[in-house]
Amino acid sequence: QLEESGGGLVQAGGSLRLSCAFFGRTFSNWHMGWFRQAPGKAREFVAAITWNGGDTDYEDSVKGRFTISRDNAQNTVTLQMNSLKFADTGVYYCAADWAGDGTSWYPHDDMQYDYWGQGTQVTVSS
Repeated sequence: QLEESGGGLVQAGGSLRLSCAFFGRTFSNWHMGWFRQAPGKAREFVAAITWNGGDTDYEDSVKGRFTISRDNAQNTVTLQMNSLKFADTGVYYCAADWAGDGTSWYPHDDMQYDYWGQGTQVTVSS
């Protein structure tokens, strides 16, 4: 089970910090990702992090502005979002991708993810 928090309304240029709590399984067995969906658009990849935090990946438009991190002791993954733009508006979803089978990591592919949270709304006013 995944539960996102931290969404809200912010002015352009501002910051938000999203958190995702992971329940029910061993968190360190899972790569974690963040996706978002704007109104009328398809869901898109935002950022991801490997099971041990050793590697991260970002969608091009958020590089240098967003930072993904995880705390395996607290079973949480966080997305720090700075310099927010109107185009960042959407529902943000946390997702978990099983890392235990040792297969290659394809963080952009949402079909790789096994569990999804309910989402948290981020609205950036221009």
